[in-house]
Amino acid sequence: MERTRGFTLIELIMVIVLLAIVATVSVRFVALSTRGALDVSERQQRALQGVVISEQITRELREAFPLSIRTSDECLEWLPLEGATGYTSLPTAGGDRIEIVPFDEVPSASSMRAIVYGYGTGTSALYGSANPGSVSSPVATIGNAASPPFIELQAAHRFAERSPERRVFLVGEPVSLCQSGRYLYRYSGYGRNPSQPLFPASGNREVLSANLTGTVDFTYLPATFQRSAVIQFTFTLRDYETGSDETTTVSQEVQIRNVP
Repeated sequence: MERTRGFTLIELIMVIVLLAIVATVSVRFVALSTRGALDVSERQQRALQGVVISEQITRELREAFPLSIRTSDECLEWLPLEGATGYTSLPTAGGDRIEIVPFDEVPSASSMRAIVYGYGTGTSALYGSANPGSVSSPVATIGNAASPPFIELQAAHRFAERSPERRVFLVGEPVSLCQSGRYLYRYSGYGRNPSQPLFPASGNREVLSANLTGTVDFTYLPATFQRSAVIQFTFTLRDYETGSDETTTVSQEVQIRNVP
């Protein structure tokens, strides 16, 4: 009879070692592939978040009254533009009615004020309530279908200057963006103040971002004869939940079209 031959101990050990090597390489390959996929997903998420934040800021700034923008080390503030039209008659001393060209779409925001011209008075004057001045008392009603159409103010006001193009603008309550550590907040409904408030104590506060790292840079470049005003802002995002050291930096420029 022939003897049945099996594996020797050395052959079994070699097979086990080879299988262990293959398994280690396979596990390492899968782990690296998974980590790479997660890293790509985190980068895409930060990039998408950066696009959403910058787009929201950009859209709001493009709808701001151009002369009202002011910056500080931590905050950016502006007056949202609610509507604009031409005027046919401004109130004299003791008057509270502006006769206007009808709005294409009547502004419906609350706590609006009328601005005529506003150049040469300084940004703080646009947040004040001087009478005479370029900013009126609050708007009471808008008679867009009346004859003639009008904007009625809550109190008498006399505008300090006339607009060369006879334009009147309606602006809402101030809005601010402020950074506090890793958070970027949007403040609204806190009222007007000739001095720019840092981290307004009243009103509404909304979180725009909760994963900032470093300092948000707000830079305002005033208008020149060659171009309109420009706001530059830069911020950096980091994924704190995963503990990753990777960051994504977003930089944006917004052109603010000036109007008389």
